[in-house]
Amino acid sequence: MSEQAPPPEEEVVVESARLRLAPLLAGLAETFADATFEESVAGQQVARVESARLVEFVQACRDAGFEMFIDLTAVDYYRRRPGPRYDVVVGLLSLEHNLRLRVLVEVDGDVPTAPSITGVYPGANFYEREVYDLFGIEFTGHPDLTRIMIQDDWEGHPLRKDTAVGSVPIQFRNTNKVL
Repeated sequence: MSEQAPPPEEEVVVESARLRLAPLLAGLAETFADATFEESVAGQQVARVESARLVEFVQACRDAGFEMFIDLTAVDYYRRRPGPRYDVVVGLLSLEHNLRLRVLVEVDGDVPTAPSITGVYPGANFYEREVYDLFGIEFTGHPDLTRIMIQDDWEGHPLRKDTAVGSVPIQFRNTNKVL
C-alpha cells in the first residue's frame, strides 16, 4: 500500500476550479462557490464573481490578506461576445503573500451598474468616478459619483465602443508666415 504525499503547503488543489491555488485563494474559493478562479496567460490569478456579491467578495479578499487595492477599470466588449457587454476589473495585491488577484465582474450594457467598493477600499473612489465618466458604468453606493475627467456638459462616454469618434475642425491661420 503506497501513501501519496499531500500537496505542498504553497499549493492547494481546488476540485471545482481544477487548478492549483495558493492557500489564500483556496479559502476564498471554498467560501464563494459561485466564483470561478483561473490563471491568465501571464500567470496572474483571476476571479470572476457575480455583481451582486462583489462587495462581499472584495471584503473577504481584504480579510484574507489582500491589503492593497491597485486599480479599477472596465472593458467594453461591444459586439465581441454574447451576454454582458462590460467587465469591471479590480486589481488587488497581497504584499505579505506576494500575490496579485484580478477580480472580474460582468456588467450588463443596457443599464450598466455595479456596486461600489469604496466602503472596503476608499482608494477606489476616483477609479470608480473615472470608469463612470469614460464608460458610463454607475457604481451604486458611491459617495460622490460625478464626472472627473470630462466637463459636466459633455454628452456620452468616450471609451464606449459605440461612441462616434467625431472630430473638431481646426483652422490654421498665417501658416505661410516666415519668422
